[in-house]
Amino acid sequence: MKGPAIFLAQFAGDEAPFNSLDAITRWAAGHGYKGVQIPTWDPRLIDLARAAESQDYVDEIKGVCAANGVEVTELSTHLQGQLVASHPAYDRLFDGFAPPALHGDPPARQQWAVEQLKLAARASRRFGVTSHATFSGALMWHMVYPWPQRPAGLVEEGFAELGRRWRPILDVFEENGVNACYELHPGEDLHDGVTFERFLEEVGGHPRANILYDPSHFVLQQLDYLAFIDIYNERIKAFHVKDAEFRPNGRAGVYGSYAGWVDRPGRFRSLGDGQIDFGAIFSKLTQYGYDGWAVLEWECCLKHPEQGAAEGAPFIARHMIRRAERAFDDFAGAGADKGLIDDVLGLNKA
Repeated sequence: MKGPAIFLAQFAGDEAPFNSLDAITRWAAGHGYKGVQIPTWDPRLIDLARAAESQDYVDEIKGVCAANGVEVTELSTHLQGQLVASHPAYDRLFDGFAPPALHGDPPARQQWAVEQLKLAARASRRFGVTSHATFSGALMWHMVYPWPQRPAGLVEEGFAELGRRWRPILDVFEENGVNACYELHPGEDLHDGVTFERFLEEVGGHPRANILYDPSHFVLQQLDYLAFIDIYNERIKAFHVKDAEFRPNGRAGVYGSYAGWVDRPGRFRSLGDGQIDFGAIFSKLTQYGYDGWAVLEWECCLKHPEQGAAEGAPFIARHMIRRAERAFDDFAGAGADKGLIDDVLGLNKA
């Protein structure tokens, strides 16, 4: 596993040191981060179309990062991925994820989003990264609770349509040798293991359809985030290190009561302030051979982001595990001798 790294989306802004790639990467390295995950929708940090077409431009970005002591871990198209599949109920809310010229034009907005994902696949190859972070989008999220009753076949057709939209995109990721890693997230049709499996079936088990593992979203759903690794480790190709807590009470539970983040039973927290057992997570990911990056995604309803960032790198570093190259009890080994094995099993005495 590599790290610590940091997702820049929550930190980029119009004030220094967050307003340019040079400044923000120097800031990140100053806090101890070795890698940065870059949100491709932010023109202060990257021009995605140019990165997809120009190796010189990508090498320039890599040079800026290297000079400041970090490398690019993954690119992210969370906002664009959301628009690959968006129900009309959310049109006004999600217009802000696309350029102003596309507002109010859902078909054009979706076409733009699909092209953005394809550009991201090509840009990722130029950066030499093999994983990409994104969202699946959602056609059915407003029907996540089965009331009113759903018409027979609705869910099946929803996943079939999602598969039809993503299959051509995944093929471009395959052409470029990059894994599309869906962050399983409330608000997306892919939000847990079962929904990921249904999607995977619709895209024919596509090798580039993979998972960005973020345990915080599983805490808020009350899903077993450790068992999830046991089940889906072969598809986990990216990792957001984000903490959360779930403290239900007599007035509110999983659904959150439309409350703001501070007042919800399920809340995102800075690393170490929530309930997640990161020691167990890092152990399981190491056990299964995860060799990608451990990337801080900072979101907290209480703590200042700069404090969260400063605490994040040493927290991740403390949890990194150097995989043992031999068993701890090899010193007492008896060697691999067929005669000895037969003797121990009593086979020579038969």
